[in-house]
Amino acid sequence: MALRLSGFTRASSLGPIIDFMQGHGGSASRVLREVDLPLALLHQPELVFPLREQFRFLERAARRTGDPFFGARLGQVVRARNLSAYGAWVCSAQTLSQAIDRAQADLQTMLQTSTILRFTRSNTTASWSMEFVEPETEGRYHNELLGVSYMIDAVRNFTGRGWSPDVVMTTLPVGSPKAELEDIFRANISHGHAVNSIRFDAALLGNQRAMDWGSLTNSFPDAEPDVPIQNDALATIESVIHLALYEGYPRIDWVASKLGLTRRSLQRLLEYHGGSFNQIAAQVIFSRAKTLLVGENNSITEIAADLGYRDPAHFTRAFKRWAGVSPIIFRRQNKRLAAEPVRQNMVR
Repeated sequence: MALRLSGFTRASSLGPIIDFMQGHGGSASRVLREVDLPLALLHQPELVFPLREQFRFLERAARRTGDPFFGARLGQVVRARNLSAYGAWVCSAQTLSQAIDRAQADLQTMLQTSTILRFTRSNTTASWSMEFVEPETEGRYHNELLGVSYMIDAVRNFTGRGWSPDVVMTTLPVGSPKAELEDIFRANISHGHAVNSIRFDAALLGNQRAMDWGSLTNSFPDAEPDVPIQNDALATIESVIHLALYEGYPRIDWVASKLGLTRRSLQRLLEYHGGSFNQIAAQVIFSRAKTLLVGENNSITEIAADLGYRDPAHFTRAFKRWAGVSPIIFRRQNKRLAAEPVRQNMVR
C-alpha cells in the first residue's frame, strides 16, 4: 500500500520541557493530556513516539504559553548531548567535522526519522540544514526552530557556549519579523528558505571538543533499540501499540489516530501485511509482560493492571496461552536462569 506513515522521534527530543513550561506559565503534563499522549514521555526519554505528535505537542504548548517563538525559546535551554544515546554519541566526537558526520549518519536509526540533515561547504562557509519530510503541518515551525537550536548547541560543544552562527535561515515567509528571533538566537536571521539551516565559518570544522564529558565512549550506537525504520508498517504499528500500553489496553482507534490514519485504513494496512490489530497487540503485550515479569518485582496483579487488564485472571489466562506456562512459573523459571551464572561465578 502507498500510505506514508508518520516518522518517529525519541521522547528525549522534547528536552527539559517540564521546567521550561512551568517557567513560562504552562504545564507539560496538561499539554500531554490535551494531545492524548502518555505522561510516561516526560520521564522515559528512550521511548519513541510519532513525530507528528511532537509537532502537535509544541503547537499546543506554544498556545498555552502565548509565545509565537516557543520552539526557538525552548531550544535555548536544551542540550544536544541529552538527546538520549544519539546526542551523547554526536557530542563525544573528537572534532566538529566528525560530530556532523555522526549526526547525519546515525540520525535515522538512533533518534528520529522523517528528518534529513545535510551539510555543504563553499569556500570558507559551512552550511548545516535540517529538513522535516513529515506531512504534518501543525506545529511544524516550532519543531524546526527547536531542531535548529539543537544543531547550534551541538556546534557549541566544539566552539564554547558563547558561540553563535553567522546566520540562521528559516522557512518563515519573507517579511516575517526578525528582531525577536535575532535576540533569541543571537544571530542574523534570514527568512524565506526551503529548509532551516545555520551558516558558519568552515574553519571551525577542525575544532576539537571544547567540553569534557568524562567517561563518554564509542559504545553509544548500541545503547538503545533502533527507531522504527521509515515506512516499515508493522514496526511502526508495534511501536505505537507499545506506547499505548502506558495508557492501558491498546485501542485501535487511538493507535490509528497517532499514525494519522482512520480505523479502517489501519485495518486494511494490517490485512495487506497478513495480520490484524489483535494479533499485533497480543505480540506487543506478551513481549512487555515478559520484560516486566523478569525485570521488576511488581505483583502479577500490578503487572496485569500496567498492561491494561482489569482482572488479573484474564491476564494470567492470556499469558498462559502465549507462553504455555502461567506468569508465576515463567517468572520463577527465568529469575532462576538469570541467577545461575552468578552462582557459578561464586563457586569458582
